[in-house]
Formats: sequence, structure tokens, C-alpha cells
Amino acid sequence: MISIRQFRYFVEVVDAGSYSRAAEKLYIAQSALSRQIKELEGEVQALLLTRDARHIELTPAGQVFYERAKRILEDIDETVRQTRHVGQGEQGIIRLLHSSSVTLTPAIGTVLNRLLAQFPGVSLDVSKGSSENQAADIEEGRADLGLVRLPTLRKHANIVVRELFAEKLVVAVSAMSPLATLERTTIAALRDEAFVSIPHKDRGGLSYLVAGLCLAQGFFPKAARALSRKTSQLNLIEANMGIAIVPDSMRLVAPPGVRFIALPDEESHSVVGLISPRAASGMVAAFTEAFVREMNTL
Repeated sequence: MISIRQFRYFVEVVDAGSYSRAAEKLYIAQSALSRQIKELEGEVQALLLTRDARHIELTPAGQVFYERAKRILEDIDETVRQTRHVGQGEQGIIRLLHSSSVTLTPAIGTVLNRLLAQFPGVSLDVSKGSSENQAADIEEGRADLGLVRLPTLRKHANIVVRELFAEKLVVAVSAMSPLATLERTTIAALRDEAFVSIPHKDRGGLSYLVAGLCLAQGFFPKAARALSRKTSQLNLIEANMGIAIVPDSMRLVAPPGVRFIALPDEESHSVVGLISPRAASGMVAAFTEAFVREMNTL
């Protein structure tokens, strides 16, 4: 019967390109390694490797066996890792918050789905919370992780904030607005427009960032008569009650009567951050590290 050790030995020989280098890495005698490969070939009843004094080559049968063996070993390693997570108590519900301006895009959804496959004992409870209040919710144990639109103003000693990715900002306007015919504009050109979202004096997040961008152009956003800091601002915009500067991903949730205008690159970036407890539980800490790692691959 073929053993897992023989699978590993065979893959290591192929990856190393020689018996001697593989033997050194595996800390076994070269003769013992050769014997294991011969026994393996006897079990499968096929020649897997040919070799001369300098190198080895896979036979056609060996190529098939190598590809399948690598997949089998990866599956075994993943099974062990997932079992360890469950065995160490890494199962339960992770409460994930996200601000209204951090849309759960298909890319983020794909990452979360991939993580749930990696953590079979974990379930997600996803809800919304303002960027500024999420840190308090997490610090006081009402939530575990948060996706926020930076900056946040309050500092929390027991909270870690990590930057995940930058996103373009665009101007959202009503299809009925004269601005809707524009493809590009600048923040300075919006001086006389009414904004349906202006910053709260005690909160950071998107509206605070936008106000800072406007102040850099010499004006503070003029408030529309109807205001919202939630995704409902898009409904106010559709009704032609004002405009807003929003992340480009909000196109995904915008009603049909909203148009989006590009801004110059130097004026149009916002950063999404992940907040987590500094002293997170094993399950939350492992999930957080995996989430950051997966997001960095996007």
C-alpha cells in the first residue's frame, strides 16, 4: 500500500531535481530515498522516473502521478489545518460590521466565501455600522471585525486598524441634473452644489474625508435640505435633491436615476480599513490574518 510518506518523497525528488538534494532536504540517506521510490514504482506498477548521473526526468506515467500526488498532499494539508481549527475550538460566529460607504462588492464577497471554506467551523453575522462607532462596538465586545472608511477620529487603545485597499471617488448626481452630461469634473467645480451628505462633528469616515477634500479647494460643502450619511443618500440624489462624492463601488447599489462623474486621480482616492481587537480570540485572530492575506491578493 502506498504511504503518504512515499507521496511526499516522490514530490520532493521531482521538485528538487535530484535524489541527493531531496535527501538532504528530507534528512534521510539517498539510498533509503531511492528504495522508497522503487517501492512506490512497484506499487503503481509503472516507471515514474528516469535518471542519469546528473538529473532525473519524469516519464509520462510519472508526470500524471506527480500532478495528482501534489493535489492529494495539498488536500491532506488543508484537511489537517481545518481539523486543527475545529479541534482547537475555532468555531463560532464572527460578527462583521461594515459602514454604508463600504459596499460588499463581489470581490469582497468572494474573499469571505473563500474564508468560510477555510474555516468550516465559522459563520458570519454581517451588519452595518458607522465607521466611527465600529471601533467602540468591537472594543466593548458587541462585534468582532469592522470594515471602515478611513479616517476614523477616535483612538482606541485596544483596537488595531489596518489599511486594506484604496478606491476611487466619483461624483454621484441625478440623471435630471445638468451635471449628468459631464464625463469628468473637479472638486473645485462643485463649490455651488448642494451636498446630501456633510460630516457629523464627532465622526470620521467618508463625509469627513470629502469635507477635507472640499476645504483643500477653498470651500466647505453646502448642505442640501435633505441629508443622509447612509446609502439612502443615493435615493436623495436620484430625486435631484443634491449631489455627493462617493466611492466608485457605490455604482453597484445605486438606483437607476443616478449618474457618476469621474474626478482627477489626485483628488479621488479613499482608503478602506479593517479594524479588529488587539487581543483577539484565536478564532478571530486567525480569521483576521487570513482575511488581510486574501484581500492583498486582489
